[in-house]
Amino acid sequence: MDRTAHIVGTSITPMNRRDRTAEEMAHQVVADALADAQVDPADVNLVVFGNATAGRLIDQGCIRGQSFLRQAGLRNAGIINVDNSCAGGSSAMHMATLATLGGTRTVLAVGVEKMWTGDRMQTLAGVEDGVPRNDRIRMHEKLENPSGSVLMALNASWAVSLLEERGATIEQFAAAAVKARRFGALNPNAQFQSEVTLQEVLDSHEIVAPLTRLMCSSFTDGAAAIVLSATPTSGAPRIRASTIRSGNGDMDYHERLAETAVAAWDDAGIDPTDVDVVELHDATSPEEIYALESLGFFKPGDAGPATLAGDTSIGGKSVTVNTSGGLVSRGHPLAATGIAQVVELTAQLRDEAGVRQVVGARLAVAANTGGMIGFDGSPTDAAFIGIHVLEAG
Repeated sequence: MDRTAHIVGTSITPMNRRDRTAEEMAHQVVADALADAQVDPADVNLVVFGNATAGRLIDQGCIRGQSFLRQAGLRNAGIINVDNSCAGGSSAMHMATLATLGGTRTVLAVGVEKMWTGDRMQTLAGVEDGVPRNDRIRMHEKLENPSGSVLMALNASWAVSLLEERGATIEQFAAAAVKARRFGALNPNAQFQSEVTLQEVLDSHEIVAPLTRLMCSSFTDGAAAIVLSATPTSGAPRIRASTIRSGNGDMDYHERLAETAVAAWDDAGIDPTDVDVVELHDATSPEEIYALESLGFFKPGDAGPATLAGDTSIGGKSVTVNTSGGLVSRGHPLAATGIAQVVELTAQLRDEAGVRQVVGARLAVAANTGGMIGFDGSPTDAAFIGIHVLEAG
């Protein structure tokens, strides 16, 4: 029997709050997503629950979904927990998709992250848990910097590569940040909801050159959920492809992203030129530009000028990028990010995105990455990449 996974319900928390517990956020998104799908909690058959930092930050190392959702009324559902660093959301999405295609009737994919606990260094350590211990030690030896984030230093090295090898400019990086903040200002659930100018981005505090503060994503509390079903409802988008890859240090991060994208286009039977809107993993604004080229939306060296020209904005000449505001503006609650991307794209494909709507959006892509494998002697590879191609119902 041929089956298709349909997105029949979604929910996301406001990401500009720090006062809510993981339990409160988890219960909200599950209740709201089920209400959107018109599904009773007792009718859910499976929950795939993503979280990266609870073990380190809030002393809940195991059975996180069961602990955070114990009062959600999911009495007939099995709960499977996923921890894949920043890609916990796309990992949960992939497993939920497979379960739906395999015949499970109603599946929830949930991502929850509580990153604000008052101890910045512990949160940084929680983010760095997505790097193998020995690689982490070497990164600190080579990439230590005043910001305290060796992963931002790694992103800075990629930005330098764009400048030196692909002709990118600092102004192009800043333009991506300006766009992110403009879309965030239109998104009531975004972490940052105020616009900024190009000069303000350039003049903001330097994190690791050439990155300034307004080019970088931040610690974010947040949660998101989707409901999948093999039985569509009116207007429910379907998952056309769910493609994943894990690196082992034998390929550069962006090469791995490009390889995964080619596989995703093949799985979906599309070309990147067919895509109307993409939510991609912009941990920094330069990374938005690098990812656009790695995913095949632009040739090397072309994404920066297109971004500066406004081609990747709503109504632009090219694919529209990160209408939610992306990680830089919507926020990056690690394991919730991949699902938050799908929530935004579902709104686009339902024609429910309001002032952020891409007119006529029919095909959308979510690209989420997490973790790093290999450093200093082997390429810095992506630990996990998940790409989901969605089509309007």
